[in-house]
Amino acid sequence: MKRRTSIIGVLMILTLLVIACGGNTSPTSIPESAGSFRLTILHNNDGESQLVDLGSGLEDFGGVARFSSVVRREKQEGSSDESFAGKSGVIMVSSGDSSLAGPEFTAGLESKIFFDALALDLIGYDAIALGNHDFYLGPEVLAEFIKQVADSEAIFLSANLDFSDEPALQALFDSGRLAASMVVERDGENIGIIGATTPNLRFISSPRNVHIIRDMAGEIQAEVDLLEAAGVNKIVLISHLQDVNADIVLLEQIEGVDVVVAGGGNELLADENTQLIPNDEDPIGPYPIMATDISGTDVPVVTTTGKYGYLGKLVVYFDEEGNLVEIDEEASGLIRVAGGANSDAVHPDTKVQQLVVDPVLEFLDNLAQTIAISQVDLEGRRDEVRSRETNQGNLMADSVYWQARRLADVYGVTPPDVAIQNGGGIRNDIEFPAGPIQQLDTMDMAPFSNLITVVESVPRDQFKEVLENAVSRAVDGDAEGGSGRFAQVSGFSFEWSETGVAQVLDPDGRVEVTGTRVQRVVLDDGTEIVIDGIVSFGPALTLTLIDFLARGGDEYPFRGAPFTNLGVTYQQALANYLQDPDGLNGVVTADDYPLGG
Repeated sequence: MKRRTSIIGVLMILTLLVIACGGNTSPTSIPESAGSFRLTILHNNDGESQLVDLGSGLEDFGGVARFSSVVRREKQEGSSDESFAGKSGVIMVSSGDSSLAGPEFTAGLESKIFFDALALDLIGYDAIALGNHDFYLGPEVLAEFIKQVADSEAIFLSANLDFSDEPALQALFDSGRLAASMVVERDGENIGIIGATTPNLRFISSPRNVHIIRDMAGEIQAEVDLLEAAGVNKIVLISHLQDVNADIVLLEQIEGVDVVVAGGGNELLADENTQLIPNDEDPIGPYPIMATDISGTDVPVVTTTGKYGYLGKLVVYFDEEGNLVEIDEEASGLIRVAGGANSDAVHPDTKVQQLVVDPVLEFLDNLAQTIAISQVDLEGRRDEVRSRETNQGNLMADSVYWQARRLADVYGVTPPDVAIQNGGGIRNDIEFPAGPIQQLDTMDMAPFSNLITVVESVPRDQFKEVLENAVSRAVDGDAEGGSGRFAQVSGFSFEWSETGVAQVLDPDGRVEVTGTRVQRVVLDDGTEIVIDGIVSFGPALTLTLIDFLARGGDEYPFRGAPFTNLGVTYQQALANYLQDPDGLNGVVTADDYPLGG
């Protein structure tokens, strides 16, 4: 096992040596004894099918074709730089969420070519972690996606997932395309790469029979030990834990990992001299941030904000025993992906542009027909819809309610009393301006293949548990405090208090800690379901929501209750509601949907 050495300790020793010798060498320079191997780690995360650019107003930034050009340049520079006398190498990794259901991904589903997979293939990754979004359309779609990353040597990684009960994924595991860890060789040196996926995968995605191993730290440590036993003494963890703080907590339980490349949180890590994308500001910390493992060793942690807006570049030096002894702060940092007239503009990679971006653009152009007009701005920003009532949340919940009531007789179910749309299913992440609403916009708002579903005979006390779950992680008035489970509703109103006790569920969806946040629930017809936190006696309710929630996604406590799918996705319901004469008849008014909800 390699020696555990603090980077800060090394820097302090070097500084004392320089002072003692009376020299002029900077303490951050690289003496020959400090490092025998230089590793350049190029990385990104959360590409999430943002293939064309970063969207309205940011057309000159991002885009997978420009991103590919930046990667190629940095790979070339890292491989040809002769300023360091020792060995060196470059690796390219992703920390997950390589795709996201939506119009761009739908383009691939319809053409049978996953354009995200083709882009990954052309960019040339060494390792890709599995993220929660990668499972949204189920194991078979993920398996086909992995197969289409065909020509590169990329391996998809997760140490804390067991695929044995999902044949398509297990076959990929058996063939080596899926693994817990891998080893890449650069200039005669071996680098181990381990993957990890959020333990909350079952609650926020659709892994079906993929098993999530609860002892994530134990599984990662086991992979570290195996790699070290095989003589691999430089180890990188690529993790999709959805919050860089979760990686910091994980590091406190393990040792032997030299670098962590985090994903899922979209946090901005940047230094003062970093060129940022317009509107990006207030980084949560420098690049990299430093954490400490269980042995007291300092470990750099890096991440990017995703969507191909930045390429991360971390340059580190190892000694012969595999200790990370230096970070090249001058060479490391976020690299903005820009085009147009920007000083750091790059030309799009021609092959990626032609094979990936252009076909997606053609598909999107066909969805650009106007289906309605909004007379009011619609609040759909991520932090808003996950923490408070918004008018776009009202609109989408109303569309679910409207569609289910229209189809109830057709499917032989009770017309629903209430509807819930989880904030995590609202994905356009903008304050949508008043004006035309296109079919494409509805796909941005509601991108997943979630079906409208009816759950009948839900007891009132269980309905309160559902609402307690919806607000269990939200903080009213705090844009940072919400979670994807927060409920936008139709057919009723409810009041809740963040000062109440947050409900806690066990893994089977049963209440471990009773929630007291929900204080009042009243149906639109005036029926009181909850008064002063107490459930009133009365008949059970019929709920309509998306099947992801009915199956227990976002920890909604239905506990295996039977449900009926109505054969319409929530995106189709939204489009139908906007257009239908018996719905909104093409007009969203400020009277019906005031900006404040």
